[in-house]
Amino acid sequence: MSWYLQALKKYADFGGRARRKEYWMFFLVNTIICIALVVIENAADVVGILPSHELYGLPSALYYFSIIIPQFAVATRRLHDTDRSGWYNLLWFVPAPLNLVLLYFMSEDSTPGANRFGENPKV
Repeated sequence: MSWYLQALKKYADFGGRARRKEYWMFFLVNTIICIALVVIENAADVVGILPSHELYGLPSALYYFSIIIPQFAVATRRLHDTDRSGWYNLLWFVPAPLNLVLLYFMSEDSTPGANRFGENPKV
């Protein structure tokens, strides 16, 4: 949870580097929260709390939109850690094969020592 909060504290910090652990822990907690919100919304609909569906999906939509900037910020810092530009984040908006390339970039180990984006956060 501390890695998730650390990424949120750097809300719009697109500079520097982020370790693999910081990125993937943020990703994991974010995924768990999203699944929990959807399950809660579906359960509320089943028992009839939201019969008109006017608010159905609103909590998850608010969460998704509030987490967009931190998501891209931590992904950019992760790309910086592998000595790549943050512009590679735009690959998320193209078809699946290029998404796999970005997934590979995110799972690579840090470049050893300092790179053009700063010191190695592992040290």
